[in-house]
Amino acid sequence: MALALEDRLAVTELIALHGHLVDGGELDRCDEVFTSDVVYDLSDFGQGEVTGLSSVKQAALALGAKNPVAHHVTNVVIEEVADGRVRARSKGLGIMADGSCGSVTYEDVVVRVDAGWRICRRKVVARRAPLGGLGQEVAAG
Repeated sequence: MALALEDRLAVTELIALHGHLVDGGELDRCDEVFTSDVVYDLSDFGQGEVTGLSSVKQAALALGAKNPVAHHVTNVVIEEVADGRVRARSKGLGIMADGSCGSVTYEDVVVRVDAGWRICRRKVVARRAPLGGLGQEVAAG
């Protein structure tokens, strides 16, 4: 059975809510986005995996002024993998205080819990090369 339109909308809004909460410093509300045992994978940024809501909050606080001032999410694609579990990929843009920006891909596993949909695993993949690196060896030569 296909994922209901209402569920697709709820998952998309869940992914968008993350940026609003983080940018507003409302880290104590992250339980509205993540499960309590969330695994937040920042390996592409040399920080490894952070597990649990309190650890995610502490990692954000430790980063301090190096956090983006604005998180924007777009291009959300949702794939149902099991009843009550989906995979979602989205593009993230981070705007820094100095006006510079960067791009990432969020790879999320989202589960339905009593309170609604929540992200139980997020991998943040840095975007550093156009076309995912395709054709780079030709351009360098």
